[in-house]
Amino acid sequence: MKPAKPILIEGSAGEGGGQLVRIACGLAAVTTQPIRIVNIRENRDRGKGLKSQHVSAIKWLATVTDAEVDGLELGSRDLEFRPQTPPTALKERKVVFKPDSPGASALLILQAVFPFLLFAGNENGDPIELEIHGSTNPSFSPSYEYLDQVFLPTLEQRFGIVVERRLEKRAWTIGSMTQGTIWLKFQPIPPGQTLKVVKPWNAERQPRELDIKHIDISILVPAAMRQPLEEKMAESLYHQLQATNVNSILSEDSGSDARMYALAVAHSETGLRWGWDFLYNRRWKKKQATTLAKEIAQVVSNRLWEQLVVHPAAVDEHLQDQLVVFQALAEARTTYWSRATEAFDSDKLPERTNNIGDVDQALEGSHIGERMRQDKTHEPFGFGSTHATTARWVTSELLPKARWFNNGTICEGAGISIKLPQLSTSTEGKAHDND
Repeated sequence: MKPAKPILIEGSAGEGGGQLVRIACGLAAVTTQPIRIVNIRENRDRGKGLKSQHVSAIKWLATVTDAEVDGLELGSRDLEFRPQTPPTALKERKVVFKPDSPGASALLILQAVFPFLLFAGNENGDPIELEIHGSTNPSFSPSYEYLDQVFLPTLEQRFGIVVERRLEKRAWTIGSMTQGTIWLKFQPIPPGQTLKVVKPWNAERQPRELDIKHIDISILVPAAMRQPLEEKMAESLYHQLQATNVNSILSEDSGSDARMYALAVAHSETGLRWGWDFLYNRRWKKKQATTLAKEIAQVVSNRLWEQLVVHPAAVDEHLQDQLVVFQALAEARTTYWSRATEAFDSDKLPERTNNIGDVDQALEGSHIGERMRQDKTHEPFGFGSTHATTARWVTSELLPKARWFNNGTICEGAGISIKLPQLSTSTEGKAHDND
């Protein structure tokens, strides 16, 4: 049989960075489709091509899928990846990643391999354990704290994906570099079954007035800044959001004057959560601790206010693009956007008031009886950041049965299921027959 022609992915499209590579390779491994990515990370000013975390994740995917691979090396700007066996053929139940570079992001490695592992269920129902070495608090990448407090709780609440996790050792890309470690354990989807939505975002009414139950803050800064930053975060969050219930759930010495990290996560009465974090990577010796604490607190609280009041979504901006893959894989129609049938005009932002009623309106009925306009998916599309628009486009290239509507605000998932190899002559991912 003539080999299938690989799906060609233009690596400079949209966000044009590593996210595109992670999604494309991860979904190619899930569905056993050959791909070729050209101009990898073309939009990066420095260090174009594959980085250590990409090489580490893709090498593992290539091994477990018996893939034919060309161009899999550091700095490569052209990659061909031809997986041969499906996730359900995976024998390993304990997987360890040790990238060559200590600065490789453990969280980005997880992003690349998690969709494949999620569909790697076996007949015995064995769980999967992951040990990933690398940076846990890198620059320009998700932190372990965000993964732990925002991303994984959302996967559990909305998709029923329960992931045990533990930070074994923290590591930064600022200051002296060492490898950290994260540990995770979860139950993959049984063979032949689909990813379900257990609680869609429009399952409950959202408050018409900004009704935040509490805000959790995490602080990783030099010892002299810990108390000033806790105080300034509480002051700033009260000023911006009238938050009276602010809980400090993590306060830790970062071990370096150059490492200053803060995360605030707002929890609504209905279980929604929005997060915003900030890594301040300048040395602070020339500024007083209270001055820097005020600056960091203002940045975090201002951006959190924007996520809650300005942007029309029930999840924060960082989470939007991370959820796209799961929306597209699932057997469901989902939306977490408000005003799902109207173009969001960023020049017409609301007045600085604490009203998020628009979120309530659209999520309440966006999947029932609403006029749905199917999106064209030949290029990055829809609302949100370039990461979100790029993620939708790449998933559409690999999962054409997933359909998007109303500028990317509504997704009708492909309902992917993967059978055991011995039960099917085809090793490709099968779309679930909803009929």
